Amino acid sequence: MKTGAIITSLFLFVISMGYAQKPVKFVQDEKSKKVDVLIDGKLFTSYIYPDDLDKPVLYPIYTSNETVITRGFPRNSRAGERVDHPHHVGLWFNYGDVNGLDFWNNSYAIPAHEKPKYGSIRHQKVVKAEGGKSKGMLVVEAHWVDSKGTVLLVEESTFVFSGTDKLRTIDRTTKLTAQKEKVVFEETKEGMLGLRLDRAFEEPSTKPEVFTDAAGKPTTVAALNNEGVNGVYRNSKGDEKGNVWGKRADWVSLSANKGSEPITVAMVDNKKNIGYPAHWHARGYGLFAVNNLSSKSYVPADEEFISTLNPGELIVFKHRILLNSGKFLSDEEMNKQFLDFNK
Repeated sequence: MKTGAIITSLFLFVISMGYAQKPVKFVQDEKSKKVDVLIDGKLFTSYIYPDDLDKPVLYPIYTSNETVITRGFPRNSRAGERVDHPHHVGLWFNYGDVNGLDFWNNSYAIPAHEKPKYGSIRHQKVVKAEGGKSKGMLVVEAHWVDSKGTVLLVEESTFVFSGTDKLRTIDRTTKLTAQKEKVVFEETKEGMLGLRLDRAFEEPSTKPEVFTDAAGKPTTVAALNNEGVNGVYRNSKGDEKGNVWGKRADWVSLSANKGSEPITVAMVDNKKNIGYPAHWHARGYGLFAVNNLSSKSYVPADEEFISTLNPGELIVFKHRILLNSGKFLSDEEMNKQFLDFNK
Protein backbone atom coordinates (compact mmCIF):
# COMPACT_ATOMS: atom_id res chain seq x y z
CA MET A 1 0.00 0.00 0.00
CA LYS A 2 1.34 3.45 -0.92
CA THR A 3 2.09 6.06 1.74
CA GLY A 4 -0.84 8.27 0.70
CA ALA A 5 -3.26 5.37 0.93
CA ILE A 6 -1.93 4.41 4.37
CA ILE A 7 -2.41 7.97 5.66
CA THR A 8 -5.93 8.08 4.21
CA SER A 9 -6.83 4.73 5.81
CA LEU A 10 -5.43 5.87 9.14
CA PHE A 11 -7.39 9.12 8.92
CA LEU A 12 -10.64 7.24 8.23
CA PHE A 13 -9.92 4.84 11.10
CA VAL A 14 -9.35 7.73 13.49
CA ILE A 15 -12.64 9.33 12.47
CA SER A 16 -14.56 6.04 12.69
CA MET A 17 -13.26 5.42 16.20
CA GLY A 18 -14.30 8.89 17.35
CA TYR A 19 -10.71 10.05 17.93
CA ALA A 20 -10.76 13.14 15.70
CA GLN A 21 -10.46 16.32 17.77
CA LYS A 22 -13.42 18.69 17.70
CA PRO A 23 -13.39 22.49 17.77
CA VAL A 24 -13.65 24.28 21.12
CA LYS A 25 -15.38 27.64 21.60
CA PHE A 26 -15.83 29.90 24.63
CA VAL A 27 -18.81 32.19 25.23
CA GLN A 28 -18.24 34.75 27.98
CA ASP A 29 -21.21 36.18 29.88
CA GLU A 30 -19.97 38.67 32.48
CA LYS A 31 -23.52 39.59 33.52
CA SER A 32 -24.30 35.96 34.44
CA LYS A 33 -20.73 35.52 35.73
CA LYS A 34 -19.86 32.52 33.63
CA VAL A 35 -17.91 31.27 30.63
CA ASP A 36 -19.57 28.54 28.58
CA VAL A 37 -17.34 25.87 27.04
CA LEU A 38 -18.67 24.42 23.77
CA ILE A 39 -17.12 21.42 22.05
CA ASP A 40 -18.31 20.71 18.52
CA GLY A 41 -21.07 23.25 19.11
CA LYS A 42 -22.44 21.44 22.19
CA LEU A 43 -22.23 22.70 25.78
CA PHE A 44 -19.61 20.73 27.68
CA THR A 45 -19.50 22.79 30.86
CA SER A 46 -19.47 26.33 32.23
CA TYR A 47 -16.90 28.06 34.42
CA ILE A 48 -19.18 29.87 36.89
CA TYR A 49 -18.35 32.38 39.64
CA PRO A 50 -21.65 33.71 41.08
CA ASP A 51 -21.66 35.71 44.31
CA ASP A 52 -23.54 32.98 46.20
CA LEU A 53 -20.74 30.43 45.69
CA ASP A 54 -17.60 30.48 47.84
CA LYS A 55 -15.44 29.25 44.97
CA PRO A 56 -15.51 29.19 41.17
CA VAL A 57 -16.53 25.82 39.72
CA LEU A 58 -17.17 24.01 36.47
CA TYR A 59 -20.91 23.30 36.46
CA PRO A 60 -22.82 21.53 35.05
CA ILE A 61 -20.75 18.99 33.10
CA TYR A 62 -22.08 16.96 30.14
CA THR A 63 -20.91 13.97 28.12
CA SER A 64 -20.47 14.22 24.35
CA ASN A 65 -23.96 12.72 24.21
CA GLU A 66 -25.22 15.74 26.22
CA THR A 67 -25.94 13.68 29.35
CA VAL A 68 -25.36 15.56 32.61
CA ILE A 69 -22.97 13.80 35.01
CA THR A 70 -22.88 16.34 37.87
CA ARG A 71 -25.32 16.44 40.77
CA GLY A 72 -27.90 19.23 40.49
CA PHE A 73 -28.21 20.10 44.21
CA PRO A 74 -27.92 22.75 45.53
CA ARG A 75 -28.12 24.93 42.40
CA ASN A 76 -30.63 22.99 40.32
CA SER A 77 -32.02 20.08 42.32
CA ARG A 78 -33.41 17.03 40.59
CA ALA A 79 -35.81 14.51 42.10
CA GLY A 80 -34.11 11.64 43.91
CA GLU A 81 -30.86 13.44 44.68
CA ARG A 82 -29.03 13.53 48.00
CA VAL A 83 -29.09 16.92 49.71
CA ASP A 84 -25.93 16.49 51.77
CA HIS A 85 -22.74 18.60 51.57
CA PRO A 86 -24.03 21.82 49.95
CA HIS A 87 -20.39 22.80 49.28
CA HIS A 88 -20.12 19.96 46.72
CA VAL A 89 -20.90 21.79 43.46
CA GLY A 90 -19.64 20.63 40.06
CA LEU A 91 -15.86 20.41 39.73
CA TRP A 92 -13.78 22.56 42.06
CA PHE A 93 -10.32 23.03 43.58
CA ASN A 94 -9.70 24.04 47.22
CA TYR A 95 -8.50 22.71 50.57
CA GLY A 96 -9.82 22.19 54.10
CA ASP A 97 -7.04 23.73 56.23
CA VAL A 98 -5.09 26.76 54.97
CA ASN A 99 -3.70 28.82 57.85
CA GLY A 100 -6.45 27.31 59.97
CA LEU A 101 -9.21 28.33 57.54
CA ASP A 102 -11.56 25.79 55.98
CA PHE A 103 -11.96 26.52 52.26
CA TRP A 104 -13.41 23.07 51.48
CA ASN A 105 -16.60 23.14 53.57
CA ASN A 106 -17.61 26.78 53.10
CA SER A 107 -21.08 27.40 51.65
CA TYR A 108 -24.33 29.30 52.15
CA ALA A 109 -25.18 26.81 54.92
CA ILE A 110 -22.50 28.16 57.31
CA PRO A 111 -24.03 30.52 59.93
CA ALA A 112 -22.75 34.11 59.83
CA HIS A 113 -21.09 33.85 63.25
CA GLU A 114 -19.09 30.83 62.03
CA LYS A 115 -17.88 32.41 58.78
CA PRO A 116 -14.57 33.75 60.22
CA LYS A 117 -13.42 30.11 60.44
CA TYR A 118 -13.81 29.67 56.68
CA GLY A 119 -12.04 30.86 53.56
CA SER A 120 -13.41 31.74 50.14
CA ILE A 121 -12.00 31.77 46.62
CA ARG A 122 -13.05 34.89 44.70
CA HIS A 123 -12.82 35.07 40.92
CA GLN A 124 -10.93 38.15 39.74
CA LYS A 125 -10.70 37.99 35.97
CA VAL A 126 -10.58 35.90 32.83
CA VAL A 127 -7.00 36.22 31.63
CA LYS A 128 -7.51 34.32 28.37
CA ALA A 129 -10.32 32.49 26.59
CA GLU A 130 -8.94 31.16 23.34
CA GLY A 131 -10.81 28.55 21.34
CA GLY A 132 -9.44 26.48 18.50
CA LYS A 133 -9.96 23.68 16.00
CA SER A 134 -8.64 20.96 18.33
CA LYS A 135 -8.54 22.51 21.83
CA GLY A 136 -9.35 25.60 23.83
CA MET A 137 -7.50 27.34 26.64
CA LEU A 138 -9.17 29.22 29.50
CA VAL A 139 -6.92 31.04 31.98
CA VAL A 140 -8.47 32.61 35.09
CA GLU A 141 -7.24 34.42 38.19
CA ALA A 142 -8.79 34.09 41.65
CA HIS A 143 -7.92 35.12 45.21
CA TRP A 144 -8.02 32.86 48.28
CA VAL A 145 -9.26 35.18 51.02
CA ASP A 146 -10.31 35.11 54.67
CA SER A 147 -13.64 36.46 55.93
CA LYS A 148 -12.21 40.01 56.00
CA GLY A 149 -11.01 39.85 52.41
CA THR A 150 -7.30 39.45 53.20
CA VAL A 151 -5.63 37.69 50.27
CA LEU A 152 -3.63 34.64 51.31
CA LEU A 153 -3.06 33.13 47.87
CA VAL A 154 -3.34 34.29 44.28
CA GLU A 155 -4.51 31.46 42.04
CA GLU A 156 -3.90 31.24 38.32
CA SER A 157 -5.63 28.25 36.78
CA THR A 158 -5.28 27.13 33.19
CA PHE A 159 -7.91 24.82 31.72
CA VAL A 160 -7.19 23.11 28.40
CA PHE A 161 -10.41 21.63 27.02
CA SER A 162 -10.54 19.12 24.17
CA GLY A 163 -12.89 16.49 22.85
CA THR A 164 -13.77 13.90 20.23
CA ASP A 165 -17.05 12.20 19.32
CA LYS A 166 -16.88 10.21 22.58
CA LEU A 167 -14.24 11.70 24.85
CA ARG A 168 -14.04 14.98 26.76
CA THR A 169 -10.77 16.04 28.44
CA ILE A 170 -9.84 18.81 30.87
CA ASP A 171 -6.19 19.41 31.68
CA ARG A 172 -6.04 21.74 34.68
CA THR A 173 -2.88 23.47 35.90
CA THR A 174 -3.32 25.35 39.18
CA LYS A 175 -0.67 27.81 40.42
CA LEU A 176 -0.98 29.12 43.99
CA THR A 177 1.27 32.00 45.07
CA ALA A 178 1.54 33.13 48.71
CA GLN A 179 1.10 36.84 49.27
CA LYS A 180 2.13 38.93 52.30
CA GLU A 181 2.12 36.18 54.90
CA LYS A 182 3.31 32.60 55.18
CA VAL A 183 0.74 30.05 54.07
CA VAL A 184 0.56 26.62 55.70
CA PHE A 185 -1.44 23.70 54.31
CA GLU A 186 -2.13 21.43 57.30
CA GLU A 187 -3.07 17.75 57.16
CA THR A 188 -6.71 17.13 56.20
CA LYS A 189 -8.58 14.66 54.05
CA GLU A 190 -10.78 17.52 52.79
CA GLY A 191 -9.14 18.26 49.45
CA MET A 192 -8.31 19.12 46.73
CA LEU A 193 -9.64 18.66 43.22
CA GLY A 194 -13.21 17.51 43.79
CA LEU A 195 -16.22 16.49 41.72
CA ARG A 196 -19.78 15.70 42.87
CA LEU A 197 -21.62 13.34 40.60
CA ASP A 198 -25.13 12.38 39.59
CA ARG A 199 -26.92 9.63 41.52
CA ALA A 200 -26.20 7.03 38.82
CA PHE A 201 -22.49 7.17 39.74
CA GLU A 202 -23.06 6.39 43.41
CA GLU A 203 -22.70 2.93 44.91
CA PRO A 204 -25.96 1.29 46.00
CA SER A 205 -26.77 1.97 49.66
CA THR A 206 -29.26 0.63 52.18
CA LYS A 207 -28.83 3.33 54.84
CA PRO A 208 -31.53 5.96 55.51
CA GLU A 209 -30.62 9.21 53.72
CA VAL A 210 -32.09 12.60 52.85
CA PHE A 211 -33.02 13.15 49.20
CA THR A 212 -35.03 15.67 47.20
CA ASP A 213 -38.57 14.71 46.31
CA ALA A 214 -40.40 15.51 43.06
CA ALA A 215 -41.16 19.02 44.36
CA GLY A 216 -37.52 19.64 45.22
CA LYS A 217 -38.04 19.40 48.99
CA PRO A 218 -35.58 17.51 51.24
CA THR A 219 -37.17 14.26 52.39
CA THR A 220 -35.80 11.51 54.64
CA VAL A 221 -35.98 8.16 52.88
CA ALA A 222 -35.65 5.08 55.08
CA ALA A 223 -35.42 2.47 52.33
CA LEU A 224 -33.42 3.69 49.36
CA ASN A 225 -34.43 3.15 45.79
CA ASN A 226 -31.19 2.01 44.16
CA GLU A 227 -32.65 1.70 40.69
CA GLY A 228 -30.08 2.99 38.21
CA VAL A 229 -27.41 3.40 40.92
CA ASN A 230 -24.40 1.45 39.66
CA GLY A 231 -21.14 3.38 40.05
CA VAL A 232 -17.87 1.41 40.32
CA TYR A 233 -14.55 3.02 41.24
CA ARG A 234 -11.29 1.47 40.03
CA ASN A 235 -7.71 2.67 40.49
CA SER A 236 -4.38 2.08 38.74
CA LYS A 237 -3.51 -0.70 41.22
CA GLY A 238 -6.67 -2.69 40.51
CA ASP A 239 -8.54 -1.74 43.70
CA GLU A 240 -12.28 -1.32 43.25
CA LYS A 241 -15.30 0.34 44.87
CA GLY A 242 -14.76 1.44 48.48
CA ASN A 243 -11.26 0.00 48.50
CA VAL A 244 -9.93 2.92 46.44
CA TRP A 245 -10.56 5.41 49.27
CA GLY A 246 -7.40 6.76 50.85
CA LYS A 247 -5.11 4.69 48.63
CA ARG A 248 -2.28 6.19 46.56
CA ALA A 249 -2.72 5.72 42.81
CA ASP A 250 -1.78 7.21 39.43
CA TRP A 251 -5.42 7.46 38.43
CA VAL A 252 -8.93 6.55 39.52
CA SER A 253 -11.90 5.93 37.22
CA LEU A 254 -15.60 5.84 38.04
CA SER A 255 -17.84 3.97 35.61
CA ALA A 256 -21.62 3.71 35.47
CA ASN A 257 -24.53 3.36 33.09
CA LYS A 258 -26.78 6.41 33.15
CA GLY A 259 -29.88 5.11 31.44
CA SER A 260 -28.57 3.24 28.41
CA GLU A 261 -25.34 5.26 28.19
CA PRO A 262 -22.10 3.69 29.51
CA ILE A 263 -19.95 6.50 30.97
CA THR A 264 -16.50 6.63 32.56
CA VAL A 265 -15.41 9.66 34.56
CA ALA A 266 -11.74 9.65 35.57
CA MET A 267 -9.01 11.76 37.16
CA VAL A 268 -5.29 11.44 36.49
CA ASP A 269 -2.45 12.57 38.76
CA ASN A 270 0.86 14.01 37.53
CA LYS A 271 4.34 12.90 38.57
CA LYS A 272 5.41 16.53 39.04
CA ASN A 273 2.78 17.14 41.72
CA ILE A 274 3.91 17.34 45.32
CA GLY A 275 2.84 14.19 47.18
CA TYR A 276 2.69 12.06 44.02
CA PRO A 277 1.12 9.56 43.83
CA ALA A 278 -1.79 11.28 45.53
CA HIS A 279 -4.30 9.84 47.96
CA TRP A 280 -7.87 9.61 46.68
CA HIS A 281 -10.83 10.97 48.61
CA ALA A 282 -13.37 8.95 46.60
CA ARG A 283 -16.64 8.14 48.33
CA GLY A 284 -19.53 5.88 47.34
CA TYR A 285 -22.10 8.66 47.76
CA GLY A 286 -20.81 10.55 44.72
CA LEU A 287 -17.81 12.57 45.94
CA PHE A 288 -14.77 11.99 43.71
CA ALA A 289 -11.60 13.86 44.77
CA VAL A 290 -7.82 13.65 44.59
CA ASN A 291 -5.66 15.07 47.40
CA ASN A 292 -1.95 15.78 46.87
CA LEU A 293 -1.41 17.60 50.18
CA SER A 294 -2.32 15.03 52.79
CA SER A 295 -1.23 11.56 53.86
CA LYS A 296 -1.72 10.87 57.57
CA SER A 297 -5.41 11.79 57.29
CA TYR A 298 -5.83 8.73 55.07
CA VAL A 299 -3.16 6.41 56.50
CA PRO A 300 -2.73 7.05 60.25
CA ALA A 301 0.67 5.32 60.28
CA ASP A 302 2.08 7.79 57.76
CA GLU A 303 4.00 10.91 58.77
CA GLU A 304 2.18 14.23 58.84
CA PHE A 305 2.29 16.02 55.50
CA ILE A 306 2.47 19.79 56.05
CA SER A 307 3.32 22.16 53.19
CA THR A 308 4.46 25.75 53.69
CA LEU A 309 4.76 28.65 51.27
CA ASN A 310 6.67 31.78 52.26
CA PRO A 311 5.56 35.12 50.75
CA GLY A 312 6.21 35.08 47.01
CA GLU A 313 6.62 31.30 46.80
CA LEU A 314 4.29 29.23 44.66
CA ILE A 315 3.12 25.66 44.27
CA VAL A 316 1.80 24.07 41.07
CA PHE A 317 -0.66 21.20 40.58
CA LYS A 318 -1.51 19.41 37.34
CA HIS A 319 -4.51 17.14 36.89
CA ARG A 320 -6.41 15.59 33.99
CA ILE A 321 -10.15 14.94 34.07
CA LEU A 322 -11.66 12.53 31.51
CA LEU A 323 -15.25 11.91 30.53
CA ASN A 324 -15.95 9.11 28.06
CA SER A 325 -19.34 8.22 26.58
CA GLY A 326 -20.41 5.00 24.88
CA LYS A 327 -18.11 2.56 26.67
CA PHE A 328 -16.14 2.19 29.89
CA LEU A 329 -12.44 3.00 29.72
CA SER A 330 -10.18 -0.01 30.31
CA ASP A 331 -7.08 -0.10 32.51
CA GLU A 332 -4.96 -0.08 29.34
CA GLU A 333 -6.69 3.06 28.08
CA MET A 334 -6.34 4.74 31.46
CA ASN A 335 -2.64 3.86 31.65
CA LYS A 336 -2.16 5.41 28.21
CA GLN A 337 -3.87 8.56 29.44
CA PHE A 338 -1.53 8.66 32.43
CA LEU A 339 1.54 8.25 30.21
CA ASP A 340 0.28 10.89 27.78
CA PHE A 341 -0.40 13.37 30.60
CA ASN A 342 3.06 12.77 32.04
CA LYS A 343 5.09 13.16 28.83
